[in-house]
Amino acid sequence: MSDRAIASEGTEERPVKAATAFRTISEVAEELGVAQHVLRFWESKFPVVRPLKRAGGRRYYRPEDVEILRRIRKLLYEEGYTIKGAQKALRTTRTGARTARPTEPEADTTSGLGLQIGGGARQRLVAMRTELEELRARLRRAMA
Repeated sequence: MSDRAIASEGTEERPVKAATAFRTISEVAEELGVAQHVLRFWESKFPVVRPLKRAGGRRYYRPEDVEILRRIRKLLYEEGYTIKGAQKALRTTRTGARTARPTEPEADTTSGLGLQIGGGARQRLVAMRTELEELRARLRRAMA
């Protein structure tokens, strides 16, 4: 099928763009399954995403931008990274410091405590807390 083929989306027909073509924010949002405001927010948090802006502020995303946005979406939505963790993962990937994908999400700092808790450790702590709460409830029932 050629680049000029017609793609049917519901009642709206839109020409299929070449892989190297620039895309509008609505096209990228639809492709990635996120809202347009999410893409604008990611632009503010990830300086590596720099769409071209034409008259009136209209954004045009290069294929490289779409790939970076796809990676950001995967880091945040599928791999459970925080914004800060995804920023760091993108930086280390770009600089080549780490070529292998990390096995668990970037560590978060818990509010006020200064503790570093990674994704796997967080799950274990939540399970331990649940177990302790169950034990506490059993002790209260036994003492009543």
